[in-house]
Amino acid sequence: MQVELNRVNEHCHFKATGSAGVEINIDGASSIGGQNAGARPMELILMGLGGCTAMDVISILKKQKQKIDELKITIDGDRIENQIPSIFKTINVHYQFKGELEEKKVKHAIELSMEKYCSVTAILIKTAVINYSFSLEK
Repeated sequence: MQVELNRVNEHCHFKATGSAGVEINIDGASSIGGQNAGARPMELILMGLGGCTAMDVISILKKQKQKIDELKITIDGDRIENQIPSIFKTINVHYQFKGELEEKKVKHAIELSMEKYCSVTAILIKTAVINYSFSLEK
């Protein structure tokens, strides 16, 4: 796996490109010269966590013949203040489902993702407490 970052301007704006050729804008906070032209690096980590667990959960629920009409994942990360580096201390992941889903199967799919399959969780759990919850709507 390889990614490439290219600086866009004299500030902190970069275009990152992954192996599929898709570009993502990355920028820093205004306090370090950023211009809100992209996601912050720590936001990308939370997005990576969301994407990783979403793919696991969808795959598991499809195998169980569950019908997902919508899935929204909200992730809140709290970082350790006044410390460099300022890593995450707690991360809260909330899944919101709509569809014909059995609660027990959804719960099991999320547990499998968060406790066994999600590579991003496996990395973050070494330094942060990760909590997760879900809600179902028909």
